[in-house]
Amino acid sequence: MNSNHRILFAGDPHGNFEPLIKAVRKCRPEAVVLLGDYDLEQPLECYLEAIIGLTEIWWIAGNHDFQSPGKYHNLFHSSLADNSLHLRVQEIAGVRIAGLGGIFLGRVWYPPGRPKWINKRHFLNSQKPGSRDDNLSLKYQSAIWHDEFEALKALKADILVTHEAPSSHRFGFAAIGDLAAAMGARNIFHGHLHENYSNTIRRHIRVVGVADQTVSDLAGNLVDVDE
Repeated sequence: MNSNHRILFAGDPHGNFEPLIKAVRKCRPEAVVLLGDYDLEQPLECYLEAIIGLTEIWWIAGNHDFQSPGKYHNLFHSSLADNSLHLRVQEIAGVRIAGLGGIFLGRVWYPPGRPKWINKRHFLNSQKPGSRDDNLSLKYQSAIWHDEFEALKALKADILVTHEAPSSHRFGFAAIGDLAAAMGARNIFHGHLHENYSNTIRRHIRVVGVADQTVSDLAGNLVDVDE
C-alpha cells in the first residue's frame, strides 16, 4: 500500500459520500478523517455502511451539522459519535491527529478580536432571567470557544484537522496556524471553503484545503476516484 494512503481526508460531503467510499475501496486506508458538513438525513453510519469494517472512521463537525436538530442528532447520536476528534488528540495509523470542529462565530469569538465570553458557563449565566437555559442552542454549539481552543494548545499532535481554514486561505484565520504551531503540528487539513489547494504558513506548517466531495491523502494529493 502507498504509505501516503494510510490516512485519507474527506472534504465536506454535503450528503454525497460516494467519493469517499470509492476512495476507501481504491486505497484501502487504515483510517479516514471527515472534515465536516455532512447534511445528514439519516445517522452517519447509514451513509458509510459500505466501508465500516474496512477502515477506521474519524470526524469533526462543520457548521452545517448544527443547522437543524435532525442533522445534529444524526451525527452526534450516531453509532460513530465516539469517533469525534473535536478538542482531542488521537493516535491514528501511527500519527497523532488533533481535531477542531465548528466555526468562529462573531457573537462568541471571531479572531483576531477578543472573545465575548470567558466560557460557555459565563455566556449561559449572562442570559436574562426567564430566558435562561442550561443548554446551548445549536448555533452556539457550532462555535469555537476561546477557552477550549486555548486548552487544546497544551496538547501535542502531528496533524491538526479543522473545519475553519488558517491564514493560507483568503477567508482563513491566523489563530488556526497559531494553534498548530503551539501543538507542534506540521500539517493542517481543513474543509469548509470548498477549494483544493496546498500552501505553507509560518513555521513551515503545510496546509491542505480539501474541497467538498473530494478526498486527499497524507501528502495532500487528491485521490482520483474515477480511474
